[in-house]
Amino acid sequence: MRNLGTRHVNLDDKVYKELKSSILDQKLLPGSKIYQDKLAQELGISRTPLVNALKKLEQEKLVTAIPRKGFYVRHFSREELIHIFELREVLEGLAARRASLRISDSQSERMRDFFKGLKISDNPEDIKKYAEEDKKFHFFLIEIGGSDLLSSVLETYSIIMFSYLGGFRGGLVRPPKETLSEHLAIIEAIAGKDPERAEQTARVHLRRSMEKLIEEAKKEKGSAPKTGLTDREKERKESHHGNQAGYHHGLHGKAQGSIL
Repeated sequence: MRNLGTRHVNLDDKVYKELKSSILDQKLLPGSKIYQDKLAQELGISRTPLVNALKKLEQEKLVTAIPRKGFYVRHFSREELIHIFELREVLEGLAARRASLRISDSQSERMRDFFKGLKISDNPEDIKKYAEEDKKFHFFLIEIGGSDLLSSVLETYSIIMFSYLGGFRGGLVRPPKETLSEHLAIIEAIAGKDPERAEQTARVHLRRSMEKLIEEAKKEKGSAPKTGLTDREKERKESHHGNQAGYHHGLHGKAQGSIL
């Protein structure tokens, strides 16, 4: 493996982006412990840039540090995900409004290309392709409509959503047949430079997904056996134990081809 320390000046940032990408792609799974020595060796770097990157991710709430135990990929409860959806609805609605006011003709063409040619079905491969397009679409919207601060916050929220959701297949809260028309409505509003409709359609889209999570949370609460532990206590317990299998799976994938 190449030694990244001799090839990159801003190594901290490179490692930070690589780890963030690994969390988004679920190569580092929620709750898994990050074994620093092993990971540094696989990436061909020292622990210093790795620790710096982990501290930055901790500030963004993507990892958590447990005293005398190390860093873990943060696990979010369903209640926390619902709260993030509430915030994301407002902020991404604002980003959609801003995007409609500043989008260029070339960006409009690119936006209208999203979801074209995708087969909408219950086939796992079709759902996987749709989920990937969904990620690209939302990140493109944020890229156009966000200021530096807004983009940074929304990017973190989006990574949390795409990485930690345990709902529909492919990491989606709702199936493509429910969300495709909503995505197309957002696209037309932004590309058509209609700020009111852009914000409205974006917020409705996210609100419906949030309502789905709330519905699932109520069902789980009604059917789950009583354990004597609150959701927060269960989350803390899971974080302490970690998920070594998930980490090793992700690390194996990085070892096959790191591209810092």
